[in-house]
Amino acid sequence: MKTDPPHILCVNPWVHDFAAFDFWARPLGLFTIAAILRQNRVRVSFLDCMNRFHPRKTKHVKVYWDGRGPFDKTRIPLPQELEIHLGDANGNFIRYGALKEWIEQDLLAMDRPDLILVTSVMTYWATGVAETIDLLKKVFPDVPVVLGGIYASLCESHARKCSGADHVITGPAEPILADLVETYTGFTLNQIPDPADLDATPFAALDLQDTMAYAPILTSRGCPFSCEYCASSFLEPRFRRRSPENVFQEIRHWHNHFQVKNFAFYDDALLINPEKYAFPLLERIIDEKLDIFFHTPNAVHIREISAKAADLMFKADFKTIRLGLETADFSSHRHDIKVKQDEFFTAVDHLRTAGFAKDQLGAYLLCGLPDQNLDEVEGSINLVKRLGLTPILAYYTPIPHTAMWADAVKNARFDITAHPALTNNSLFPCVHSQQDLERISQLKKMLK
Repeated sequence: MKTDPPHILCVNPWVHDFAAFDFWARPLGLFTIAAILRQNRVRVSFLDCMNRFHPRKTKHVKVYWDGRGPFDKTRIPLPQELEIHLGDANGNFIRYGALKEWIEQDLLAMDRPDLILVTSVMTYWATGVAETIDLLKKVFPDVPVVLGGIYASLCESHARKCSGADHVITGPAEPILADLVETYTGFTLNQIPDPADLDATPFAALDLQDTMAYAPILTSRGCPFSCEYCASSFLEPRFRRRSPENVFQEIRHWHNHFQVKNFAFYDDALLINPEKYAFPLLERIIDEKLDIFFHTPNAVHIREISAKAADLMFKADFKTIRLGLETADFSSHRHDIKVKQDEFFTAVDHLRTAGFAKDQLGAYLLCGLPDQNLDEVEGSINLVKRLGLTPILAYYTPIPHTAMWADAVKNARFDITAHPALTNNSLFPCVHSQQDLERISQLKKMLK
């Protein structure tokens, strides 16, 4: 048994895409693993290929008031897997993140790690993961690389075959972390948090970043719903929650010690059972008079927006409210509609009465679904605008292990099973006709 703590490198890989922007996007799962490792005396380093604030950057870093901002970008060739199916019609392919030579210099200046842990997010960012691992192997050819995260979990066979990782793990990493570290480094982790008690998990190691423009906050794991287009219930089968006090202490920690002003809730179900969870948290925030702002990029469930919920969110300084509407065709029974028309209207009324302005309120509307009637999308846009909200089109990404995946495969205009990159929502894989693609372009213009 090894007694000296190992050096473990945690890596956030590049993104390869047609479009990307930092909408409060941080690898929270990787930071949580890093925190557990540090709790066990492990020496942890962090390599962020997506670092907007890289120390070698000489240009001014654009940072919006809410912490968001554009990534640096480098034009790269379209991957062969895409070119075979798409030709060069979609050739504007980009590596988002820090320049490759900067990342290579960072690695060359680093002490050799004993183990490298790489995360992954969108399934269709697989080529960015592979490029990152290729560089890691070039600099540290004899160091084992373990890949986890969303792409690894949802596209396991592809990740094992194509990512270049020595080991691919699926699902949450916490239950197997001790075995993983002992297998590859010989070091024993003595403190592994109880997965049933989220309060036992240390705060994510967000301080590993060069600059903390905002802090992601997760008050729960999993989701009580099982939407047919979403893989949340596959990735996290159990719905678990942190106590309001534990969440509050984390928010205060990042604000007091790192001057973080903007916080983004990553929850899929922030307002579920609010009397026990959200309300005590919001009341605590209000009572402490913290000078901070909150955002809900993952959307909140409309049915739970009571007058009290709206009032507390406004007083707690929520600046960005996103509603998971999906469609305003309330006569439809597709896509797991979780809200009725009167519930939607009532929720909007509560939010406006509480004091929220139009530019703070947005409603996500699904677009590009298999066999979707775009008249429904246009009608939804018009209704949302009439109610004084901002409509936001959420373009459909076919995701393996979801109820809609088989339908997407059947209806896609090319073989989306050939490579995860072909599921990219920028390609509208389930939109067949040129007429519908042009119609979607018109719908985009309606949003303005």
